[in-house]
Amino acid sequence: MFDSVRDDLRATLDEIRAAGLHKPERVIGTPQSATVAVTAGGRPGEVLNFCANNYLGLADHPDVVAAAHEALDRWGYGMASVRFICGTQEVHKELEARLSAFLGQEDTILYSSCFDANGGVFETLLGAEDAVISDALNHASIIDGIRLSKARRFRYANRDLADLETQLKEATAGGARRKLIVTDGVFSMDGYVAPLAEICDLADRYDAMVMVDDSHAVGFVGPTGRGTPELHGVMDRVDIITGTLGKALGGASGGYVAARAEIVALLRQRSRPYLFSNTLAPVIAAASLKVLDLLESADDLRVHLAENTALFRRRMTEEGFDILPGDHAIAPVMIGDASEAGRMAELLLERGVYVIGFSYPVVPQGKARIRVQLSAAHSTEDVNRAVDAFVAARAALTA
Repeated sequence: MFDSVRDDLRATLDEIRAAGLHKPERVIGTPQSATVAVTAGGRPGEVLNFCANNYLGLADHPDVVAAAHEALDRWGYGMASVRFICGTQEVHKELEARLSAFLGQEDTILYSSCFDANGGVFETLLGAEDAVISDALNHASIIDGIRLSKARRFRYANRDLADLETQLKEATAGGARRKLIVTDGVFSMDGYVAPLAEICDLADRYDAMVMVDDSHAVGFVGPTGRGTPELHGVMDRVDIITGTLGKALGGASGGYVAARAEIVALLRQRSRPYLFSNTLAPVIAAASLKVLDLLESADDLRVHLAENTALFRRRMTEEGFDILPGDHAIAPVMIGDASEAGRMAELLLERGVYVIGFSYPVVPQGKARIRVQLSAAHSTEDVNRAVDAFVAARAALTA
């Protein structure tokens, strides 16, 4: 049977390569950091890393690593169980309480990933008589999570408040029992921030709940790093916040839903990814507590990240690159053609800068880009070297 399937799969893979959409995996032989060693899939050697979600540089921070070592001795390696059987330790409850306090929510529930967190919300909270209104550029995990529910689905154009209101009116006219607006806090391919204050205003007007996936914001966006709800002054108006421990908050894995107490209570009883997946490893929970200690004790990492971001965006603009506007650490350099973006990324790697070209289906056709991600681990010299490499790679590409 598989012989015929194999031919079809090979043909599909050949089409992907021919279209310049193949996504090779590069292998690194060092910890995740501002500089990594590529051992396979590209030019070998030490290169500057500008494509990780390691926004605060905590993935290899010595205090976080030390906390992880200590946790291994105290709590062990893994739980080998789900939460409601024998998979809950004190460290899990402590992290949930700390995240609730940090995010200004009543309770928090941990998941093995934010993908699972988003996959467990909609089916639990919404039925066929309800409606979910989703931003068109929301993360794939939100889209997949919505598909698991029986709720009526409405989509509004990215950050388009007029379209959002139109969809809310339609959902209301259709007699929806519950209405849930869901948006990314920061859209990962563009670095654009959702207009949460205005979204909350519309939610109030149409009696809807608001859910935000703040994976690319928590830890460094907002005056104290509490994310886009803090940035827009709506921490008390957002009903559900999902996020990850795998980006700014240490870079390992794991996710969470921080929300109203009743929502979290129901998720503990009926959310399938929570009930049927192993508990978050205790070493990650303990290290995440240390991350929160670092975030609440000083703002030096957030300040340095903001400085690096401003420097990169200013210099790239001065050099004539098409970089999407904003002030987020996601700084997309627009290329357009998928093959050209891939070639540009290879030329940059040859010049000691590790970035990735993004193309369809991750971004729309004709909107290929190199998504540069700044980190607090980068020095000013690192940022300037990256810009210089972009200039040199562009010259080589057009020669």
